[in-house]
Amino acid sequence: MPVKDIFNAVLAFDGEAVIENVNKELSDGTRVAEILREGLIAPLDEIGQKFTTGEVFLPEMLAAAQAMKGGLEVIRPKLAGTVNLVAGKVVIGTVKGDLHDIGKDLVAMMLEGAGFDVVNLGVDVGPDAFAQAAEKQQADIVALSALLTTTMPAMQATLKQLKSAGIKTKVIVGGAPVSQSFADQLGADGYSDDAPGAVALCKRLLGQ
Repeated sequence: MPVKDIFNAVLAFDGEAVIENVNKELSDGTRVAEILREGLIAPLDEIGQKFTTGEVFLPEMLAAAQAMKGGLEVIRPKLAGTVNLVAGKVVIGTVKGDLHDIGKDLVAMMLEGAGFDVVNLGVDVGPDAFAQAAEKQQADIVALSALLTTTMPAMQATLKQLKSAGIKTKVIVGGAPVSQSFADQLGADGYSDDAPGAVALCKRLLGQ
């Protein structure tokens, strides 16, 4: 596998080596799709599985996602003209009143790594802002994060806003206090308790 140096650099959390090897593969004429899938997405899948089985923890997953992101930035301009690489468009943010962003940013990075076009709205995002972004971006999925029990009602308000604006998009929720039963109660399309699960959920919702 010619892109194994990129793969190994992501797993070693070595962002500089990732960028260096991505540039080397590009100058050697390796296809962008191959660099993306085999060099950048594959190691994140692997670390996601290790996270699920408890072999690695959140800091390692963040470090791998950060290393992968450098490589993604290098190939991003070349991705624009490549068909079938965008898995779908996701608008993501932490709901109104909540300033936590580590988990949400990790989900955003892993979704990007899996080929999704991600619009990250940041933290303290109101229902109107979610609805406007979903409409403007023609989002396939809106992902809502809450880390405080006090901000969970903002998820309900956001779902209501999307519904009353007539925006047909899938809505997924996550964050420490959020559960599957809360997601069901909200009428959300899905819930995940970690970043690899959120990626799998988005793929499932879009029939991939």
